[in-house]
Amino acid sequence: MLLPQLENLPVTTKTRVLVRVDSNVPMHNNEVTDDLRLSTVLPTIRWLRDQGAVVILAGHLGRPKGQIDYHYDPSDPLSINPVAQRLATLLESPVTVLPGITGEAIQKKITQSDLGSVLMLENLRFDAGETANSPAFSAGLSALADVYVNEAFGASHRTHASIVGPPRELVSAAGYLLEQEVAQLSEMIGKPKRPFVAILGGSKVSDKLGVIKALLERCDLILVGGAMAFTFAVANGGQVGGSLVESDMVDKCRELLLSGKIEIPTDVVAAQTMSEDAEVGIFPVDSIPNEMSGFDIGPDTVQSFSDRIAQAQTVLWNGPMGVFEIPLFASGTRGVAEAVASCAGRTVVGGGDSAAAVRQMGLAERIDHVSTGGGASLEFLEKGDLPGLVALRNAPTST
Repeated sequence: MLLPQLENLPVTTKTRVLVRVDSNVPMHNNEVTDDLRLSTVLPTIRWLRDQGAVVILAGHLGRPKGQIDYHYDPSDPLSINPVAQRLATLLESPVTVLPGITGEAIQKKITQSDLGSVLMLENLRFDAGETANSPAFSAGLSALADVYVNEAFGASHRTHASIVGPPRELVSAAGYLLEQEVAQLSEMIGKPKRPFVAILGGSKVSDKLGVIKALLERCDLILVGGAMAFTFAVANGGQVGGSLVESDMVDKCRELLLSGKIEIPTDVVAAQTMSEDAEVGIFPVDSIPNEMSGFDIGPDTVQSFSDRIAQAQTVLWNGPMGVFEIPLFASGTRGVAEAVASCAGRTVVGGGDSAAAVRQMGLAERIDHVSTGGGASLEFLEKGDLPGLVALRNAPTST
């Protein structure tokens, strides 16, 4: 997929560049706990800064209730301030948070900024116009800049004002990260080396039905873990105790299993409660006691999944195998992560919780590509495109 490139933007000294970044990072006690989405945009920011541009970063954090007429409040717990502070540390230079998002006062501060400055707008979702894709809010963002860069792959599946609006008005380009994400995932839907094995986890089949169907056409095998495996087990006639099951998806899972390309766990780690001090047992996936629920894949499944992964030439992983945040239920995710990291073939982790897991386990450096976008990577694999990418390709090529 050809996207307009960063180096072709008309950027010179004092050019105002609006850069949409994915600033929706994990937080705890008002501090960033995982900065993957920030560290990966540094090359784009540095290149623009080196050209003497005024870099205006725009992103969101969490899901605040947007206001129709937003008024700046730096004390808001979802303020972008902690994100800007972490970016400043990573850049080793100041990142100035502007007191608002759009309007004449913000435009004036941008105009008065020194060349090479890095500024950051307040949380875009504080304004209801962002998620509503408001033309007025989009116009307000476009008025801040001369050109636009999309560096928010993880948000490019959303038809939000900051993703699809500015490219209608401004000469635009993909940032380095966005370009890399698209290139890596395009290989997965192009001509991947075989065997091509996909590993899917998470809670709900309904959330991943589209990507499962798409991958069945491209993959040689899909390994299913996480809670979604229990709906498949019920479709196979199994008894899964109190495990999470989507009853309305059982028939659909039965249809998917007819492909012969889906492998589900043979054993699981189960407990009466999902807690750190629970008493656990290992049971066949199709005969879990009524008082127990499955929270991880079992050791036999870890071994069989690992054997499948070792034989693959292309591996795609999206979604944990269990509740890996609790040590009792982390062995399955760790085992699969280690197998993916040890695989000699091409390996891609499709963002979200699985990306967090490989980073927490210190395995990210051994994987060919760790995506910054969970939902975006799934939609790209399913549809081969994203609203943010379409917007870039349709952007004007000159002012």
